[in-house]
Formats: sequence, structure tokens, C-alpha cells
Amino acid sequence: MSYELKHVFASLPQMERGVAKVLGGDPKGNNFLYTNGKSVIIRNINNPAIADIYTEHPHQVTVAKYAPSGFYIASGDVSGKIRIWDTTQKEHLLKYEYQPFGGKIKDIAWTEDSKRIACVGEGREKFGAVFLWDTGSSVGEISGHSKVINSVDIKQTRPYRLISGSDDNCGAFFEGPPFKFKFSIADHSRFVNCVRFSPDGNRFCTAGADGQIFLYDGKTGEKICALGGAKAHEGGVYAVSWSPDSSQLISASGDKTVKLWDVGTSTALTTFNMGADVMDQQLGCLWQKDHLLSVSLSGYINYLDKSNPDRPLRTIKGHSKSIQSLTVHKNGGRSYIYSGSHDGHINILSLGGGHTGENNDFSGKGHSNLVTKMAVDDADQLVTCSMDDTVRFTKWGCGLSVLDDVNIDCVWDGSQVVFLKDKKKVFTLDSLDYEPEAGAIHPGGSTAAVGGADGKVRLYSVQGNTLKDEGKSVEAKGPVTDMAYSKDGAYLAVTDEKKVVTVFTVADNYSVKNDFYGHHAKVVTLAWSPDNEHFASGGMDMMVYVWTVNDADKRLKIPDAHRLHHVSGLAWIDEHTLVTTSHDASVKQWTLKF
Repeated sequence: MSYELKHVFASLPQMERGVAKVLGGDPKGNNFLYTNGKSVIIRNINNPAIADIYTEHPHQVTVAKYAPSGFYIASGDVSGKIRIWDTTQKEHLLKYEYQPFGGKIKDIAWTEDSKRIACVGEGREKFGAVFLWDTGSSVGEISGHSKVINSVDIKQTRPYRLISGSDDNCGAFFEGPPFKFKFSIADHSRFVNCVRFSPDGNRFCTAGADGQIFLYDGKTGEKICALGGAKAHEGGVYAVSWSPDSSQLISASGDKTVKLWDVGTSTALTTFNMGADVMDQQLGCLWQKDHLLSVSLSGYINYLDKSNPDRPLRTIKGHSKSIQSLTVHKNGGRSYIYSGSHDGHINILSLGGGHTGENNDFSGKGHSNLVTKMAVDDADQLVTCSMDDTVRFTKWGCGLSVLDDVNIDCVWDGSQVVFLKDKKKVFTLDSLDYEPEAGAIHPGGSTAAVGGADGKVRLYSVQGNTLKDEGKSVEAKGPVTDMAYSKDGAYLAVTDEKKVVTVFTVADNYSVKNDFYGHHAKVVTLAWSPDNEHFASGGMDMMVYVWTVNDADKRLKIPDAHRLHHVSGLAWIDEHTLVTTSHDASVKQWTLKF
């Protein structure tokens, strides 16, 4: 038995309102970088379905930047640690680790020879540092600011210059190395969010929360002009990125637009209108070869189209918050992966038909809270259950997904089991003497199994529109966490907090077929293979096991399926393809061989 990781459908950037998102670009122009939680995500710019995730930071990562050589990436986290790691090997081996200051790192810049690194942020004792990449020894001092430094950049041509931008409304200009403070730039009236040198080093710009973008001489720091006259944008400007030939730049703003500027005339050539919703605020951008990218507050990554500024060429969707539930569905020769996240967002990933990993989401009003469970019913409707006390039925229509607005209070709320039929609540079991934690209905429709926090699985008889308690129950090894019948209805598998999966044989009066041991922590989710001979379980130990029903010792172990995060969802596309989700907000597709 063996496994292979076939696809990683990566999370979106983790966004925060009013906080700029720094995107990193590969010097060869193939990939781009961003962060989410403790992960650094590397995505192929031409095919974003190709992704790699770096998960070695113990704390939330805030920024990652390629070295100009392209061989290394430096990433910084909220604790002030900088990790410099290899990009050429699959293992991303750590080269060096430093702690230039204690506190959140907000931006990183390299010198063009890939030998010196500047980093800035919210240090307790200082707000920035410049050091040699191979020894960590200081090559100057970043001073001159009285508050958090948001942004830093280094001129990519000699003589070297360094600029920084801070919450004290000022920029600072440094000469070096060793880098020494020369003067402050006090042209902004609010926070300076982003500072960037042009690739040729002739100019640099500063962008602020006051909607202003100023241009300066790259060598002397002398002010040249303000882009767009009095104001570049109606809202705060969070990010700027230069064109490779240094003649143009793009700027991303809270006014929900991205602008393309001609630097020579200081006028906007194009305004990209990104929408009217608050989630359409633009907090990051990157000019990478021919690609112009921007990031919305929603986390969506937009590929801008100069010839059609009101409609991006493509928008990369997905999850930016932890995924809590998962199901798969086949329709018209294609497989669809549905996943639901902590913030109520439901994503659709379509596979096959030439679309490997095309993300979409539902139109209409969705859930407002954590999506706990999802399944596809006999009418090909997606049924989702959420902590917002609703169950929703979603149907396909005209190639788009439209929500059927059916709201039902609480499927269970600690002491209730609610039985739904034809989108209606038809029966309720309440005043229970146990806490229901999980449920499953036999494929034949005759039995409803409900697992409790007391470790018992109660077997209710389905009679028309009611559930009848005939006093039948079976025992799990501990408090029940999840349960599912095999597709043919022959077995019921139950997971529990005591790290065990128990499989019962339905036809033999629910006698125990096998107990499956292997997890090192609470088992939280399980899913049956379409062949009814295997099932997968996922636990708080970050492991996935694929078990053989008739032989508890014949198992396939996938350790660190989602590193640093437990597995939250499992689903099978076919007998040899397993899908996993996790709190790292990514979806992974595995190929299994038995």
C-alpha cells in the first residue's frame, strides 16, 4: 500500500481589514508568494493550481520574499524570527534562522547580490534591522522612526540606498552599507503603508493611508512629484508595484480600485474597478513580468486585464479561513469537491474536463458561521449544516450555483435531534438524557444512528416521518466524534475521543467487526471508500489512516497530511483518490495504491 500527493489546492492569503498584504515575486517570473497562518504559499503564476506550501514556522508568518538569486526565500513571523530556506529542493531545507528583533515582522528586502537582508516591523526594542544573510551580523541601523515600520525596500543597483515607511507618517532614507539614517520624509499626513524602489533604482515611491503616492529620486531621495496631483486614490493606498522596465507602476487601494500609472507623466493610464463591496478593498498588488495581480480583502487574487479594467482576466478563489467540512460529488463526468470553512464560506473545486482545480463559490446569501457538515442528497442538491442554526439546500442552475433559501433551526443543539424530510423539519427528539454529537442514516433509510458524548450509539427506527426509540444501542470506546455507514449499508464505522475507530456489522445485529488502533490523538473524521472495503480516518494527530475493513493490521498511514494542523475533512473521489482538508485552509488530493 502506498500514497502520493497528487494536488495541493492552496489557501488564499490571510487578510485583515486596513492591513497591507505583501506579495513576493520570483525573480524568474514563474511564481508568486504570500502567507496564511503558519504557512508560506508558493503558487505558479501561469497555473495557480500548482502550489507548494512551506510549514516550518512555529508562529503565524506575515511576509515572505525571494532572494534576487531565486535560490532562497526569507520569511518572517509574528515572533520576529526570520527563516531563510532553499527553493530548489522539495524539502525546502533551512539555511539560516535569525531573530533580528522581538515582535511582528511586516516587510523584508534583499540587496541585489542576495547577501544582505533588511526587515522591519513591530519590534519591542527596535523597529528594524539590516544584517548579512550568512552570519546574521549587523550591516547598519534602521533608526529615525518613532512608531511601527510597515515597509522597507533596498535599491537594486549600486550605490545602495534603503527606504522605510512607518505609522509615524514618515518615510526614512538611508545610505550604506553599513546603512545609516540620512533624513526623514514627511510628505504624508497619515500612515506610510508601502515604499518601493523602481527596478532600475532611479526612483522610489511612498504610498500612504492619506491616498497619496509620492515619487523621489532613487539616489538622492529628492522629491520629484505626487502621482495624480492632490490625491492618487480616494481611499488609503496599501501597496505599489513597479513594472519591470521602471516606466509604470500599479497601486492598490481601500477605495476598491487598482490604478496603473505612467511615471513619466504622473498620470493614471487605467483604473481597475474591483467591485462595490467592502470585501473588494484592494490590500496588495504585484507586477510580475506580464502579469498584474491584486489581492482583495476577501483574499481573492485578481489577474488584471489592461484592455478590460472592469473585469479581471481571472480571479483565484478558495478559502482563507480553516476548512471545517468536506464532501465530493460527480456530475456530468466531472468531480466536484465542496468545502465549507470557519467563516461560513463554501467553495467548489471542479476536477476533470480540462479544469484541474478551478475554484468557484456560491452566489446568493450563504452561511454566516462555521459550516459543520455537508452532503449531497439524491436530488443532487448540496445540503449544508452550520453553527448559524440553519440547514441550506443548494441546487445547480444554469451552470451557476444558486442557493435555495431553506432555513431550519438547529439540527442538534446539545439536547435535540431533528429529523428532516423533503426540506422540512418533520420530527424532533428532545429532552434527551445524552448529548448527541454525530449522526448517520442507513442507505436503506430504515435506521438513524446517533452517537453521543457518553460513548453510546443509539439506533432509532425510521418509521414514516418519525424516529422510534426501540432501546437499541451499541458502545463505542469513548465519546463519539464522527460516524458513517458504508455505501452498501453493510457496516457502520464510529470514531471516538479515545483514538479508536470501531466498525459494526449491520446484518449481524451491529456486532463489532473490528477495532482500529493507530491514531495518537482524538479521531475527528472518517469517510468510506466507494469499494466498501476501505475507509479513511483523520485525527488531531495530523495523521490520515486508510484502513482495510477485513484486516485491521492492513493499513496505509499518511503522516503530517496537513503539517501543523489536524485533518478536518475526508472524502473519496474514487477507490484510489482521497481528498483531505484541514485548518490550514488547503485541500489536498492523494492517489492511493492497494
